[in-house]
Amino acid sequence: MTEIKWGIIGCGDVTEVKSGPAFNKAPNSSLIAVMRRDAAKAEDYARRHGVPKWYSNADELINDPEVNAIYIATPPLQHEEFTIKSLAAGKPVYVEKPMALNSEAAKRMVAAANQYGVKLSVAHYRRLQPLFLKIKSLLDEEAIGDIRFIDLKMLQPQKSNIIASSESDWRTNPEIAGGGLFHDLAPHQLDLMLYYFGAIKNAHGIAVNQSGNGQVDDLVTGHILFENGVVFNGTWCFTVAEEQQLDRCEVFGSKGKISFPMFGHQIKVTINGEDEKLDFLPLAHVEQPMIEKVVAYFLNHSENPCSGEEAVKTMELLDGFTNQ
Repeated sequence: MTEIKWGIIGCGDVTEVKSGPAFNKAPNSSLIAVMRRDAAKAEDYARRHGVPKWYSNADELINDPEVNAIYIATPPLQHEEFTIKSLAAGKPVYVEKPMALNSEAAKRMVAAANQYGVKLSVAHYRRLQPLFLKIKSLLDEEAIGDIRFIDLKMLQPQKSNIIASSESDWRTNPEIAGGGLFHDLAPHQLDLMLYYFGAIKNAHGIAVNQSGNGQVDDLVTGHILFENGVVFNGTWCFTVAEEQQLDRCEVFGSKGKISFPMFGHQIKVTINGEDEKLDFLPLAHVEQPMIEKVVAYFLNHSENPCSGEEAVKTMELLDGFTNQ
C-alpha cells in the first residue's frame, strides 16, 4: 500500500470534528467510505464531508475492495465484532477507546490480529498530543526529580460539558458501553499513566452507584502500584455539584510537581515554590496526531503508536477498578 483508504464504521458525533476530517488531512490518507445503520444519516455525513461512498451495513463496507483500512467508532458493544470481521478480511483496524466492553473481549481482538497477521491500533490518542508529549519529556528529564505519586481527580456533575453528546444516552448503558461515564473517560487517563510510568505491580479499586440512578457506578476510586515504586490514586465521581467539578492530575516528585487537566490546555510545573505555566493551543482535530502515526504504521513507516496489547492493560484496569 502507498495510501491508506479508510472506511469508517459508526460515523456518529465523535467523528464529526474529533477524528473524521483528520483522515483526509493526514499524509497518504483519504476517507472514501462511511457506514451508519441509519442510511439517511450515513448519506448525510458522506455528503457533508465529501466522502464518495456510504453504507448502512458494516459487512458491505468491510468487503468494499477499495477500502484498505477501517476505523471503528461505534459504541464499545460492537468493537469486538467489527474488529474481528475487519481483521479476517485482511483490513488493518484503528478502533476507538475503550477498546471493548471488557478485557476478555479486548484479548480476543488481539488474538484475532495475531491469527490473521493484520495490524491493530487503539485510539488512545492523547499520548500523541503536544501537551501530553511535553509532560512525558518533563518526566523523562526528571524535571521534578524522582516520581513519588500521582493524584488524579475527575469530578463532574451528571450533565457535564466534557461528555461527548449523543442522540441516546448509551454511555450509561452497561450492555452497550461496558459501564458508565468512567468507562468513557478513564481510558484516556489510565492509558497515559501506563504510557508514563510503565508496568504495574498491583492494582485495585472501589466502585459504587451512590445516586441510585441507572445501572452503572457513578463513583470509582482506583489505586496502582507500578513496578518502579510509583503510586497512583484516582477518583472519578459523576454526581458532584456544578461548582465542585474538577479535572486535575498532579504528579509529585522529589523536587516538585506537575499539574495538568485531561481536557484542558495548560501544564503547571512547580519547583522550589516557583510556578511555570506552559500553554498549548487547542487542536482542530484532537485525533489527528494519532491518525497520522497510525497511517505511518499501516504503511510500514513507523511503530504502532498504541497496540492492542497495550490497550488490553488499560481494559484490565477498568475491569479491576469496577470489579468486573
